[in-house]
Amino acid sequence: MFSNVNKQFLIFLFFVLLSGIFWLMTTLNESYEQEVKIPLRVVGVPKSIVLTSATTDTVRVTVNDKGWVIFSYLYGKQLKTINASFKSYDRGNGGGVISSAELKRMVEQQMELSSRVVSIKPDKMEFFYNNGEYKRVPVRWTGRIIPDQMYFISDVEYSPDSIDVYASREKLDSIHAIYTEPLNYVGFRDSLLIECRLSHPNDVKVVPSRISIHFHTDVLTEEVIDGIPIRCINLPPGKVLRTFPAKAKVHFVAGVRQLRGLRAEDFTVVADYNEIVLSRSEKCNIYLHSAPDGISRARLDVSEVDYLIEEE
Repeated sequence: MFSNVNKQFLIFLFFVLLSGIFWLMTTLNESYEQEVKIPLRVVGVPKSIVLTSATTDTVRVTVNDKGWVIFSYLYGKQLKTINASFKSYDRGNGGGVISSAELKRMVEQQMELSSRVVSIKPDKMEFFYNNGEYKRVPVRWTGRIIPDQMYFISDVEYSPDSIDVYASREKLDSIHAIYTEPLNYVGFRDSLLIECRLSHPNDVKVVPSRISIHFHTDVLTEEVIDGIPIRCINLPPGKVLRTFPAKAKVHFVAGVRQLRGLRAEDFTVVADYNEIVLSRSEKCNIYLHSAPDGISRARLDVSEVDYLIEEE
């Protein structure tokens, strides 16, 4: 009984397979339109020439033919990379163009006679080059890099921090930095390491085309530093300004790691003698003149103090 059931199952499986083959043959014998992608490469470039556009691009061809032919285009090895001769299409002005008619001719050479090319995208292929002129420019990031609350970006490291740009002389003069493709990272706490592409026009070549960026994070904290001497600016010879108190206190926000190295000497608080003389007030204004890089929301504990001007 068991072998009889197996035999019936095998017969059923055979007919299912046979009907599947007939269905596949019928389906593949129908006509279809399908887009296929064919790589195109510029070859025969002289050694003195540097292509500033991509050396290999892609031609998207919509073709009409039987299903089995389309299948061979998609999954077979019939469609190979199109090699376009640099010399044949060079216009001699820093660029070359392969027209739609030429693209169609080169594509049809690889296809079956029964195939009909419906459309080709793009309608023409352009390449650009120069004679090796380049310049080195810095890299900058663009986009949204926003750490979690109470965290901030304390430092940004690029690897490499500058790249070589190949383009026409006129374009090189206008390029002062190369930017990344827009980045979008929000709500992170730990330091962030990103590998990203560089954004540039089609007629510009950058080496390398990818870089690494390391965003270092730190925890924001509010701190106070006391004992900052109040100095007087624009003080004429023979005069001495004494303030009461003689030292100031500053409130600010900074990263935890940065706090370890901060001292009162890193801040400058001043009073302006010229302002004091003009105002003739009993108190003089004091200002936070300078503060270390990387701190924010810095403010003095008081904005005015008592003073006394003496002769030396």
